[in-house]
Amino acid sequence: MSRTKLQGKVLASGLAFPEGPIAMEDGSILVVEIQRGRLTRVLPDGELQTVAEVGGGPNGAALGPDGHCYICNNGGFSWRTDDGYSRPTGAASDYDGGSIQRVNLVTGSVETLYTHCQGVPLHGPNDIVFDDQGGFWFTDFGKKFDDRIMLGYLYYARCDGSSIRRAAKHLLTPNGVGLSPDGRMLYVSETETSRLWRYPITAPGELGQEPWPSPNGGKLVHGLPGYQRLDSMALEESGNICVATLVDGGISVFSPQGDLLEFHEAPEGYCTNICFGGSNLQTAYITLSGYGQLLAVPWPRPGLRLNNQ
Repeated sequence: MSRTKLQGKVLASGLAFPEGPIAMEDGSILVVEIQRGRLTRVLPDGELQTVAEVGGGPNGAALGPDGHCYICNNGGFSWRTDDGYSRPTGAASDYDGGSIQRVNLVTGSVETLYTHCQGVPLHGPNDIVFDDQGGFWFTDFGKKFDDRIMLGYLYYARCDGSSIRRAAKHLLTPNGVGLSPDGRMLYVSETETSRLWRYPITAPGELGQEPWPSPNGGKLVHGLPGYQRLDSMALEESGNICVATLVDGGISVFSPQGDLLEFHEAPEGYCTNICFGGSNLQTAYITLSGYGQLLAVPWPRPGLRLNNQ
């Protein structure tokens, strides 16, 4: 396993815990600012433009087939900031559940699509990826309080607001979610276990399940040793899985077979999200959330083109 340091350009600073980067065709980057409850556009010159005030805690984001931006809203966090370094500490005092939102990028209007699934509230939607069938997979991280954790699920929903279903359960803090290049395998990262899982997709919204003793029906791809935490992910064209990694902050690159190939060290511990864009999708846009920065890094291999990219 090779270890290198991320070498790139800081495109924007002063963001309030940015995540969910989306590389746009015009060269701008969309990010959510969780701490401000906002969807923001970062222009190529670093200027920041507010796209929409969505409230709560916008976490993951993705472009849908209709050109709108779909947001996983975790309902909001409480925060602590020390010497300009911010981190979430629990649920917001006004937390009342999570949601899936749709933002019109032209008008900035915000629509709530889902707050429940079969009567069960969404606790903390986190990350999202669209398939080529007009639907999307998303993780619900759950919600942590001082004395308990509300467990979430892995969900599948339609972008027209007509259908939502639970696809996997018993995941512990599911965070990142991504699709293999052929669209037949779904990857999910768990934050607090630092484990990466995979599921075969048998039909839109349906997954093959491993038998017990798999705790969640997934097949383990890799589990990092020591105290590490996994966040969001993006896939390379080759099928490698690039997972943003916390504590020892950076990007861990796993092969589909489960080997840890590379670790790209970040300048801070809250290296939370990665997406690919630019020429030949060989620029990685990485959120350094603690200090509120968006970093652009030349990547050694092309990223995977998303279904709506």
